[in-house]
Amino acid sequence: MKRIILLAAFAAITIGIAGAQDHDWARFGRYAKANSEISKAPVAVFMGDSITDNWDNADSEFFTGNNFACRGISGQTTSEMLVRFRQDVINLHPKYVVIMAGTNDIAKNNGYISEENILGNIISMCELAKANGIRPVLCSITPADHYSWRPGVKPAEIIIRLNGMIKDYAIKAKIKYVDYHSAMTDGNGGLPERLGPDGVHPNIEGYRIMEPMILEHIR
Repeated sequence: MKRIILLAAFAAITIGIAGAQDHDWARFGRYAKANSEISKAPVAVFMGDSITDNWDNADSEFFTGNNFACRGISGQTTSEMLVRFRQDVINLHPKYVVIMAGTNDIAKNNGYISEENILGNIISMCELAKANGIRPVLCSITPADHYSWRPGVKPAEIIIRLNGMIKDYAIKAKIKYVDYHSAMTDGNGGLPERLGPDGVHPNIEGYRIMEPMILEHIR
């Protein structure tokens, strides 16, 4: 009996290791087909997490009508975005890359990461873009005072502090900075329900605020 139990445990561990080895951690597969089908370089690629991902779902005409490419992936941190930056941004040869990232790092989706290292990942994306003739545009993290999937984290003040760091870097590096946070906050660091019922993800009303702001910087 012991031998059977040990063999079963070994088999489970082996399967688990094999599954981990096959796991597409940075989600290269998400946009592989879409990338291969691009025939004309987009004006801008939007790199981000679910807030960017949902934007395309909420208002796809904003992207298609302006020749923008959405490359947001729900749940992603800046580390994952940095890993797939070459495939999903550089290789598409856009004029601009719009980067909005960091809220999932604060939510500890991949464990703890310091604010300095979150900023470091964002800086690395900007430097990669510049080295390849792409103009980065940095966007503030949108407001949130809670995460439903991570109730122990209180993000409002962290977001404000990290946004300040991103803005300071943008000024020093002469990169355009778009302050969605100031335009959307409820005054206490949260996202008003009318702009995003779950307090994190903007609805179409929220995106309608964001769209003219980013277009001003790109056009």
